[in-house]
Amino acid sequence: MTTTTDNGIDVERLGATIDAIKDDPQLATFTFRARSNWEEGTHNIGEISTFTHAGEPDESRSASFVLHGDEPPVLLGSNKGANAVELLLQALAFCYAVGYVANAAAQGIHITRMEYEVEGELDVRPFLGLEGARPGFTAIRAHGRVSSPNASQEQLQALCQYVQETSPVRDCLANAVPVETTLDVI
Repeated sequence: MTTTTDNGIDVERLGATIDAIKDDPQLATFTFRARSNWEEGTHNIGEISTFTHAGEPDESRSASFVLHGDEPPVLLGSNKGANAVELLLQALAFCYAVGYVANAAAQGIHITRMEYEVEGELDVRPFLGLEGARPGFTAIRAHGRVSSPNASQEQLQALCQYVQETSPVRDCLANAVPVETTLDVI
């Protein structure tokens, strides 16, 4: 059996996944998780391991992904990892890139190069208990670069727009998401 791949994406498997979700919308549901343990100062160690798919635990990962989060010295850290808002920007870049190459493959568009740079403005005054606009980003800008030997500029721009409209990370950033936080005192 020959597998058709484009941009590293198994196109037949992508089509089969789409068809399966059309037949059973429950297959589209996921619960993703992340865990953080404080080490010292502003340094935390994060772990991403299991997730739930269609109500069942997924055990496809043989090991957890480990991330180090910290702050730069100017924000009292020791640069042992990216800070949380940098990871948020990286999540958007990852999501855009995955969405772009997968959707390009589904459309028969071959990508030879895909990169995103994402930056955002943030005022730390509210985080520090001082008067300021808001504690989060006030603006985020994403800039992509793509090369394709078989697609027109119009096709690539239309795909960029589609990826923005369907990006889960962009949607979470652009629309209010309820966040419930609890605390156990141990």
